[in-house]
Amino acid sequence: MKITRITAIPLSYRLPEGQTVKVGVGATIKRDAIVVRVETDEGLTGYGEAHPGRSPGAVAALVNATLNPMLVGMDACDVVGVWSRVHRMQLSSHGLGAGAALALSGIDLALWDIRGKAAGMPLYRLLGGSRKRLPAYAGGISLGFQPVPQLVEEARGHVAAGYRALKLRLGDNPRDDAARVRAVREALGPDVDILTDANTAWSLADARRVIPTLAEARVGWLEEPFSALDFGAYRIAATLAPSLPIAAGENHYTRWDFARLLEDRAVTLWQPDLSKTGGITEALRIAAMASAFGITVHPHCSATGINHAATLHFLAALDNGGYFEACVSRFNPLRDMFGVPFALGADGCVEPPEKPGIGMDVDEKVFAEFPAIDGPGYVVKF
Repeated sequence: MKITRITAIPLSYRLPEGQTVKVGVGATIKRDAIVVRVETDEGLTGYGEAHPGRSPGAVAALVNATLNPMLVGMDACDVVGVWSRVHRMQLSSHGLGAGAALALSGIDLALWDIRGKAAGMPLYRLLGGSRKRLPAYAGGISLGFQPVPQLVEEARGHVAAGYRALKLRLGDNPRDDAARVRAVREALGPDVDILTDANTAWSLADARRVIPTLAEARVGWLEEPFSALDFGAYRIAATLAPSLPIAAGENHYTRWDFARLLEDRAVTLWQPDLSKTGGITEALRIAAMASAFGITVHPHCSATGINHAATLHFLAALDNGGYFEACVSRFNPLRDMFGVPFALGADGCVEPPEKPGIGMDVDEKVFAEFPAIDGPGYVVKF
């Protein structure tokens, strides 16, 4: 079964008035995603999702103009061969770095969708996993910078919906960051797992001021306090409160970035995104490396239901899988445009889909509702 064509389709939507969420990197004004379609000479079509990297047109153009002709004619089931060719010809030699990893991720997901469909198996079974309950936390673009009473109300709403864990946004300023964490912990009590994410907005001075409060509030992790490449700051932060796990990975690309995290021993929870780090093929390698060192993998999720469903399959196939990040964004039509990708149970858990492949029924007619929009997706904070 040969690849005959690969097409990237960039999609966008603007947030309605009142639906903007302010986080450490700014306030959202629109969201983008890229759906990647891979066609074969046997009539099977697979769909994946590539993260837009805040430049959806550029990533889509890389898929359509460069990777498509590079891969046409290859065996659609040879995911390792496809990955190796893109790495050799793009990622490792005169390529676009992270942009190439984003593009490759969408292609790789689509190829795994094809493999599952060809085998007539849901992806988790093809990966050697089993249908099991996966703990979920309320994530996505939510629980941002807002007055404490409103934040507590939103947090209580997620707990009432069945979530036993949720993620608060940090990176506003040290005083308000600490106040929000204390207020939510007091409101929800000790039995809800509070996770925190600074969205790379902190300085080391911020970390020194807020980390003691996070440790006192027994938060489950501190995510991305600094830029992904500021390895020195991560090493220092890890010494400030040894009982507080530091998490990162959504902005680390391929196994080589994660190997550096392993060497530094500062980031103890890993969060690869299947639509960013190199797809399922590479994420399996990253997870295996983590497993050998007792590191739990809590994948970051991207915008559409394709990524969410693929992440559920991935987690169901791991021996060191952790939380599923359930998107509870106030407004995200891309999440549900092919149907609801997950259902939260009364136990706060979710399960992977049962249909062959990734398990999403893609209707391309809906793409017309989300034409690509140029420009930044966040109002710049600085």
